[in-house]
Amino acid sequence: MSIPILLASGSSVRATLLQNAGLAFSVSVPRVDEDAIKQSLIAEGASPRDIADALAEAKARKVSAKNPGSLVVGCDQVLDFEGQLLSKPVSKDDALSQLLRMRGKRHMLLAAAVVYEDGKPVWRHVGQVRLRMRLASDAYLADYVSRNWDSIQHAVGAYKLEEEGVRLFATIDGDYFNVLGMPLLELLNYLAVRGVIAQ
Repeated sequence: MSIPILLASGSSVRATLLQNAGLAFSVSVPRVDEDAIKQSLIAEGASPRDIADALAEAKARKVSAKNPGSLVVGCDQVLDFEGQLLSKPVSKDDALSQLLRMRGKRHMLLAAAVVYEDGKPVWRHVGQVRLRMRLASDAYLADYVSRNWDSIQHAVGAYKLEEEGVRLFATIDGDYFNVLGMPLLELLNYLAVRGVIAQ
């Protein structure tokens, strides 16, 4: 008998990744106060990696509590820039400010996934990608934000690599799926080993 898979995320990108991989799953968007969790962990001096993991776990735990017998996948992504956590921009000015600060420098994206079963964590992974932005002009960055605001307001760091945001980068070192917000290969390997999907 197959175990139902639930994606505890409202991200259409993550859902598309699982669909494209041929997984049968349902979506259950958790109500979690991400900002409160994030601020509490920052106050405690938690690392960006630990914050990504904790946010993914909070989502999985919330959905798992109401869905016994299912494998619940919680995900989250954070951006670590010089030891500081950057979030989704709250305005066009905020987006431009983030991009200007990161221009010509390196940052890291951390994509966490935690799997819960019957209210307990059974698997977790945090994928890392190192990126370096090119020295784009002030004018280009301002135009980029203006053209792409509807999309990038939902993205940490104010860019999407799968769209025009790829033009902002000089180098990218790591798994592209982590850039999109999910350590997909590791998750699929876990599900295969568990016998949830064919291998």
